[in-house]
Amino acid sequence: MSSRFALFLLSLTAAPALAQDPTAAPPPFQAQVNDPMLAPAPPAPRQVGSWQEALGLVRERSTDLRTAEANVERAQGRWRQSLSLLLPNARLSLGVSEDLLHPDLAVGLTGAPIIAQAGQPVPTVPLVSGTASLTQSLVDVGAWRGLSSASAASDSARASLRDTQRRLTLGLARTLVAAVAAERSAEINRVGLLRALERAALTQRSFELGSGTQLDVVRVRQDVEVARQALISGDEQLRRTREALGLAVGLPQEVGVSPSFQLQGLVEESQKECAPLRDTGERADVEAARTQLTSTRDSRQQATAGYLPTLGLSSNLTGYTTSDPAPARLATWSIAAVLSMPLWEGGLRGGLVRERTGIERQAAESLENTRRNVQVEVTRAQRNVGVAESLVKTSAESRELAAKTDQLTRRAYEVGRGSSLELVQSGAALRQAELSLALREFELVQARLDAFLTEARCDW
Repeated sequence: MSSRFALFLLSLTAAPALAQDPTAAPPPFQAQVNDPMLAPAPPAPRQVGSWQEALGLVRERSTDLRTAEANVERAQGRWRQSLSLLLPNARLSLGVSEDLLHPDLAVGLTGAPIIAQAGQPVPTVPLVSGTASLTQSLVDVGAWRGLSSASAASDSARASLRDTQRRLTLGLARTLVAAVAAERSAEINRVGLLRALERAALTQRSFELGSGTQLDVVRVRQDVEVARQALISGDEQLRRTREALGLAVGLPQEVGVSPSFQLQGLVEESQKECAPLRDTGERADVEAARTQLTSTRDSRQQATAGYLPTLGLSSNLTGYTTSDPAPARLATWSIAAVLSMPLWEGGLRGGLVRERTGIERQAAESLENTRRNVQVEVTRAQRNVGVAESLVKTSAESRELAAKTDQLTRRAYEVGRGSSLELVQSGAALRQAELSLALREFELVQARLDAFLTEARCDW
């Protein structure tokens, strides 16, 4: 009876143990890792918090913008010089003269003596004389062609300024996107290092429990070092991107973006500063090349007009000081029409015409090259938007599959059904997929900015 009772008690105590599944997996392993390289990247000495702040720095400190503005001022100065050849030219000359050998004799500025006749005013000694002259061009085809050339060059300079503003806007947008992408890549690299360290801790634990080998430990540690290399390279790229942003806004230092910077609204912000064009032929660089061709054509015509005669009007008024009666008298007042006819100057005009013809041909080829480049640039920018959207979609799917693969591989390794090689490969694939997805998302923002700004007019 006692043996039956003992057997009954033994069956009761063994029932719960038999009810448990001997193949049930243990709970997931939670590794506790701490590494100095997991600390966030140090912030830049200066940060920009918005698109308007960054654009304000560009307007204030950009050397390219100042150079383009100086080019406009230079072209306007050339136009004013060309206009002066067609406007009246007045000049006043004053002088004091004295004959050192004959102190009592009045002499003019040329040294010729002035002797008063009977009834005429007596000149003073020393003699103060003056000449007022006025000239006016009446017929000068070359001067008019030069003015037209200078006017077209001024228009070209203003168009180049607008193109500089567009390029600075596009360059700033690209640099900001690159800065945000570098910040995000630095964060992803730290997450990748954290996961690599967790895999190393898991492998070390398996080795200590006897289910792993030394090869597994070494292999996973090698993956940790690869993750460290990626982090170091990413941080250096982050610093270089910050330096590029600093140069873009005119500061010789690292400039970063604040955490509150909104990248998604960058396209809308740029649309407030720039307006879309109806046709690529209206883009500023095409307009600058077109007006430059007009300027060179007028310049060639100016050189050709050097063979034509010119007609001008000249008037001169002279006077000198007198003692009786005082104080002065007007000696002469003349007016003359001057016809100037070029005859021979040694082939100067012919060489000038040939030189400016070559410059005109260069400007024509430059215009055609600009048109071709703009057409290809616009087509490529529009196509890149669709390509970037497709890449983002495929990268998101790839990242999702890589994350699921890494999760399953890690779980299989925990229960002893996977190898360390599979663990390392899945971790590396996940790091690459996450980094690729982040870069593709930033490339999509950049593609949309390029598509808008390649066909935009920016007038700050």
